[in-house]
Amino acid sequence: MGFTIGGIREMRSGARRRHRGTAGTAVAEYTGLWGWAVRPGARAESGACSCGDAGCPAPGAHPLDFAPEVPAGTGLDRAADAWADTPGAAMLLPVGRSFDVLEVAEQAGRRAVVRMERMGLPSGPVAVTPTGRAQFFVAPGAAAELPALLYRTGWDDADLDLRALGPGAYVTAPPSDLGGLGPVRWLRAPALDTAAAPPPARLLLGALAYVCHRS
Repeated sequence: MGFTIGGIREMRSGARRRHRGTAGTAVAEYTGLWGWAVRPGARAESGACSCGDAGCPAPGAHPLDFAPEVPAGTGLDRAADAWADTPGAAMLLPVGRSFDVLEVAEQAGRRAVVRMERMGLPSGPVAVTPTGRAQFFVAPGAAAELPALLYRTGWDDADLDLRALGPGAYVTAPPSDLGGLGPVRWLRAPALDTAAAPPPARLLLGALAYVCHRS
């Protein structure tokens, strides 16, 4: 049995061949190279969610209940075969394990990346969404520590248009589509020195405070 997206059912054998060279390879890169687990997620088409729930509160932006995640460390062949069981699924990354996520307006996020690079500071992976947000992958624990960090800097999340994501949350991984709005893309792709050990949130907050103050 296959997985249905938009009413089209793909046979598992054909899906395995396609996903070994496309989505399966991308999943294997996340699991095997960067050490992140990947969870199959729903897709949205014409405002409807592929989960089949007409009243879905987050169309195309949540994990599929029946689909297990592909664990961190899974290699190419096993990752591709596992992903072929859910062809068409979005790639979702669980937050709160290898990284937390700080999300800001894309324009501010782009300026913060430039500021950090000029100062020689690591930005870690940064994704941009079709909704105009920049998602910074930072060290785990950042979501819980954020109120104290903001207090020490004299800023609050409203000043910075900041949202923190921690354990229990998921982000859509490039190049998957987010809620039928378009693909998520890397502004700064993962690298070996930051994927396994992303930078602390305080580096980003300092850059954000600077660029927001300048604007």
